[in-house]
Amino acid sequence: MRVIDQSLDDILANLSPLDVEWMDDEASAAIAKLADLPHKVRYDAADIALLFDGPFNTAILCARLFLAKSKDKMEEDLRRALGPGGSGARRYAADPDAYYIALDAMGLPVAMTKAVNYQPVWSDILVERLRSGRGSAIQGQKRGRGLEDFAEALVKEVFGEGGYQTRCTFTGAAGESAKCDMAIPDKLRPRILIEVKGYGATGSKMTDIIGDLDAIIAAKRHDTTLLFVTDGTTWEQRTSDLRKIVSRQNEGKIARIYTTKMRDAFVDDLRTLKAEADL
Repeated sequence: MRVIDQSLDDILANLSPLDVEWMDDEASAAIAKLADLPHKVRYDAADIALLFDGPFNTAILCARLFLAKSKDKMEEDLRRALGPGGSGARRYAADPDAYYIALDAMGLPVAMTKAVNYQPVWSDILVERLRSGRGSAIQGQKRGRGLEDFAEALVKEVFGEGGYQTRCTFTGAAGESAKCDMAIPDKLRPRILIEVKGYGATGSKMTDIIGDLDAIIAAKRHDTTLLFVTDGTTWEQRTSDLRKIVSRQNEGKIARIYTTKMRDAFVDDLRTLKAEADL
């Protein structure tokens, strides 16, 4: 497999309980803003400007509530709709009309209409608790598992059924061991190790993966190739962590980093590695 140094820009270009009082000043301001909205049978693009008549942070929070989007997801969708130039208060101040057009395209007036005119029942309270609690955790699990399934399908395509082991603890140098998502051909004497992590929200888990990778690097034999598959545009908000991972690739500790957009390169490298290792 050809040795290359990847860059942070290369990776970014391919991205795809503590009981505390929940109410703060920003939440109070959002509630007050929503209470002041006029009740209408139908909202349109002009009402977006009304919603944003006031502090930007309060308005964008209200927009997120109507659209049922997390902060990370809202920023991701706004960046996609607005194009280069950011998606925060400065971008709004520089071109509010573009912001209104983007939010209109994201369906904000329709969401406002549905929310304001909806007739709730008692079970809605419990459903919302389920969505924001367990539902959020399930989304994270599905997101990570979906990327694992993507990587495993390509590994199976190249190495065949039984040519690898998943979610195992492999044996490395001098009896050292560590957990990995895939070991090829098996966990006892792997020639190729693959770690897979996908993200849809920023947080400590994006830092934790560095420790997971370092544990694999420390345990594996020097002649074992480590590949890392990741994705999620939230990496754009944690470039310091991603830069550390890219640095490990440049140092030869990780052979290559892939995203779902780099599918063909991943398959080509797997085939090269299979031939080189005579697997």
